[in-house]
Formats: sequence, C-alpha cells, structure tokens
Amino acid sequence: MGDSGPLLRELQAALPARPFSLELWDGSALPSTTGGGPAFRASRQAVGHMLRAPGQLGVGRAYVSGALEVDDVEKALDLLDSWQPPPMDRATQLRLAVAAARAAGPMRPPPVPTAELRPRGRRHSLVRDARAVRHHYNLPPEFFALFLDDSMTYSCALFRENADTLEEAQFAKLDLVARKLDITPGQRVLDIGCGWGSFAIHAAGQYGAAVTGITLSEPQAEHARRRVEQAGLADRIDIRVADYRTLEAEPFDAVASIGMVEHVGARQIDVYAAQIARLLKPGGQVLNHGITRLRHTDPEAGPFSERYVFPDGAPLHLSRIVMAMERAGLVSEHVEGLHGQYQRTLAHWARRLDENFERALALAGPDRMRVWRLYLRVARRGFENGFISVYQVRARLPGPVPSPSRRFERAPEPVSAPA
Repeated sequence: MGDSGPLLRELQAALPARPFSLELWDGSALPSTTGGGPAFRASRQAVGHMLRAPGQLGVGRAYVSGALEVDDVEKALDLLDSWQPPPMDRATQLRLAVAAARAAGPMRPPPVPTAELRPRGRRHSLVRDARAVRHHYNLPPEFFALFLDDSMTYSCALFRENADTLEEAQFAKLDLVARKLDITPGQRVLDIGCGWGSFAIHAAGQYGAAVTGITLSEPQAEHARRRVEQAGLADRIDIRVADYRTLEAEPFDAVASIGMVEHVGARQIDVYAAQIARLLKPGGQVLNHGITRLRHTDPEAGPFSERYVFPDGAPLHLSRIVMAMERAGLVSEHVEGLHGQYQRTLAHWARRLDENFERALALAGPDRMRVWRLYLRVARRGFENGFISVYQVRARLPGPVPSPSRRFERAPEPVSAPA
C-alpha cells in the first residue's frame, strides 16, 4: 500500500480553506480549517471509485458502497450548497490523481454498487421505462410503509385545511384531486401511476367512482390489489400492470396522474398528453400533479439521480406540460403550485425513515438505505433552493360540461384508511 502523505499535501495545497475534515484509511487526516463542518472518512476503495469515474458519479458510488462515510449527511449537503472550491488547473488535477493512485496502491477497480442502474436501449421506450420505474419501486411495500402515511401515498401532501399529521395531509391532497376533478358516483376514473392504490381507494371509497389504476411495478400492483380487497372495493377498482401508452380507448370521465409525469420525459410529453385526451370523454377532465423544474438553465438531473434514484426521471417545466396539453386539444382551467407542501412532506418522510432505520436496513440493504436517506434530503433541498416545485394542472377536453357540484370548495374530513 502506498504513502498517503503526498496526497494530503496535494489536497492541502489545492484546498487551502476547507470547511470539512477528511480521514484516510491509514488514520492520516486533513483537518478542517474552520474547526467545523462535516467529517469524511475515505477508504482505498473510495479513491478507486473516484479515479474510475471522476466527479459526482464516482463520489456517489463511493458513498453508496460505504467506501466514503460522513458523520452528518445534512452537514455534507450544507457544504455542497454553500462551499465553492477554488478552481483547479489541469496540472493540479493530474497531480492529485497521481498522488491518490499512489496512496491507494495497486488494486482492482472496485465494483459498481448493486443499487446502480444504467438504463439501456432507446430512452423512454416501453421496455426501458418499465425497467427504470421498477428499479425505484420494486422494493418491498413494507419498506415504503415505514415512512409513508397509512394510505401509502407517495406524493406531495397538503398541510392545510386543518391537516397537521401526515395522514391528514395526504387525505387532504387526495380529496383535493377528487374535488378538482368533480368526481361523482358511477363515473369512470383512470389513475395513471396508481402506486399502492391510495387515490383509487379514495375516489372509489369516498366518491363512488369506478377506478382503473395502472402501474409498471408488479409488486405495487399486488399490494394495491390487497389493499383494495381489504377496503371492500374490489367491485369498483381494477389495478393493472400497464404502460399508459398501451391502453385501448376506454372513455373515462376523469383522469388523475399524481406524481407520474416526472417519468415521462421531454421526448414523450406530447404523446402522454395526446393519450390522455384520447382516453377522455368529451367534457372529461384531467388533473396532472407533478414535480417541475423551475430554472431553464438547470439540467434535468445529475448523474447520481440518473443511476441511483430515478433513472431517466426528468422534471419538466410547467410551461412544457401545459403546452403539451394544449397541443393535445385539452383546455387548461386551473393551475396551483404546492411548493412549500412538498418540503414539509419530505421532512416527514426522512424523519420516519430514520426512526425505522434498522427495519428499513433489513428490507432494503445498506446500499439502498444510503441512497434513500440522501435522496429524501436532497429532494427537500431542491424545493428549498428553487430548483424544483410541484404543480397541479387541471384541464378539460372540450365537449358538454356537466353542472359543477362545487366539491372543489368543500374542506376535507379525514376518515380511516386500510393498512
């Protein structure tokens, strides 16, 4: 094994001001120059990951595999948000790489963590989309139940209208969607990206709708069907494993898409909107609820999210979603931003996951747990720093418009939901 002294000297020269500390595998350390900040510990494998894939991907691999440890994830994210390292010329970068390689000594390139997915094939094809979505959602439902509310709603909650707990806030969100769509008994409703069945159960149980829910994840569908049976709603709800693009024309009175449009992508957003329009009856409504990108100068997603969180996920701009709806012949009638609501939702999820850490670790494994603890915090910060927001867009397919029931103005009253 090599000598870490030259690496530490190169790091000290390249980073004279350091609001963090670094300890290497042999016990040698680079102290913080501010006396605070996060403390990192790097193994030889961490160096191998960063040499193999310099930049965010290599650091991400080192973190996910456990080769790079940090004492406080929140402090590490604070560092990334606030600290700008000095620019390094190519000569400095080369010296650092050589010193790192010599310090780590001879070693095989460390394996890519099993939690990483590199999607292959044509982007947003049926096969590639199915694989990407299943990578995120095919963990045991019991894992998600550790941090979601009782309804298993995996999207932004609504902490208003007297909603204090996560359960009350998710009921309020589901009820708001149903009221915006003006659902009445007997109407046929399509739930695109139905997850574990939360909105389908709400629309059928609270409003008497006949709901078709679709997901690309078989474990999700199986769990959703069990919850539907427990709720006594099997005669009103049909849960299918299907891609929205494969649905035949089955005219629906309303379409709900909650937290699914993020998986559609810029290449398919017009196809998505056109398909929704094709599936709606004249006068029918769609409610699209999804995360959007705010700044037009930011990329869709970074390498870490692409490989570990939402492969091929792409939060689009609100304007692009509305334009796609207009191109499909849909008329936008209401747009609402729920920016602060998702920050609070993610804080609840992160806290609940930490409170159930040992059980979550047993279900997901150490690599996936590192991904999820980081992802929930990074997502919350995305809303805090103005990178992303979340919007509900309600649109209608032109045609006869039924008399409104004005449910949109009714405050929700939470009721119990199946476990």
